[in-house]
Amino acid sequence: METVDIVAALSRWIHFMAGIMWIGLLYYFNFVQVAALKHATADGTAAGIGKHVAPRALLFFRWSAVVTWLAGAALLGPYFVDAFLLRNGFGAIGIGAWLGTIMLFNVWGLIWPNQKKILGIKPASDEERNRARRTAFLASRTNTMLSIPMLFFMAGGWSHRSLFGL
Repeated sequence: METVDIVAALSRWIHFMAGIMWIGLLYYFNFVQVAALKHATADGTAAGIGKHVAPRALLFFRWSAVVTWLAGAALLGPYFVDAFLLRNGFGAIGIGAWLGTIMLFNVWGLIWPNQKKILGIKPASDEERNRARRTAFLASRTNTMLSIPMLFFMAGGWSHRSLFGL
């Protein structure tokens, strides 16, 4: 097996495994934790989630996003530019890569900075925390919606190129 084949195989598995963690945590936050936190806050049991679960989950969430993106970039290798410019038959995977890139920026630029305020990692007034909750919520829901076409284009764009007539 050539070195290039080994790098591609490792990149594919790292991309796949980190992507499962990233999207799995995204779905956990949106479909489980948000609703559970609402009920836990109402009955006074939310402290454990905010203090112990959320910070750890967010750590894995944001770094699995980075690892997924980097492994995907490595997997594209010499086709990276073609994918991001949506040319030479790499339009579908390129759309998936762009959606993943937008989602990565949402994680690091909107969700994480606002979660730090929500969790008390960064000092914030009640008004700032309320704005942070809304911004983080909307960015997270946006990522959830973007994940659907992103997964479709990434799966279909690379390994099932015939679906798109390429």
